[in-house]
Amino acid sequence: MILLLAGTEEALALARLLADAGLPAMASFAGATARPRDLGLPTRSGGFSGAEGFRAALAEHGITAVIDATHPFAARIGPRSKALCDEAGLPYLRLLRPGWRPGPGDDWRFFDRPEEAAPLLPVDATIWLAVGPRSLGGFEGLAPRRCIVRRIDPTDEPFPWPNGQWVIGRPSADPEAEAALMARHGVTHVIAKDSGGAAGYGKLAAARALGLPVLLQRRPQGYPSDLVTTPEAALAWAREALPQGGDER
Repeated sequence: MILLLAGTEEALALARLLADAGLPAMASFAGATARPRDLGLPTRSGGFSGAEGFRAALAEHGITAVIDATHPFAARIGPRSKALCDEAGLPYLRLLRPGWRPGPGDDWRFFDRPEEAAPLLPVDATIWLAVGPRSLGGFEGLAPRRCIVRRIDPTDEPFPWPNGQWVIGRPSADPEAEAALMARHGVTHVIAKDSGGAAGYGKLAAARALGLPVLLQRRPQGYPSDLVTTPEAALAWAREALPQGGDER
């Protein structure tokens, strides 16, 4: 049985490939959204509550291999999962999409830590802060600039610092839709994580079309593991990792 640590578009594509191939697999969401997408596989939600919970889940479901297709900025779950798989003697694969690269017309600057962003921006900036509501820690220095953060699920929770605003909705891959949204809010700068992938690129293409500067946070440092960049390569790895005939342990 393959355990797919999900949460990305690549996880969705891989889940469908696993299901179509008839390979025994289940998916797990960390619980970042109240409405996780249907992956076509048996799915659990809410994370594992630490190392002991992960070990218990491996045993309970007869997991024989793990594919980590979580977000490139999920800095804790990957190394922990890899260490626990090594401990249990289970194959582990990281499915990691490539990062973005600037092209003609892009005005990008890179930074490593959230607190490095504020000094790069004028105090009267209106910022499309595309880091997600769970990643605002460290960006408090952007206040008193106006910051707009998109979130998938509605909330009664106020924005954590002055001059901030929630926008409810999912990111769009359509640059025109993203550009219209930014223009409507008077955005002058974009801050994003170097997440990679087509689904999140719309905001960067929109920034290019509007002539907006982009500050891009570099990814966390990687860790040693088997690594692929496409769902198709991950499927091939899964076929090899499963016991003979794909039987569960």
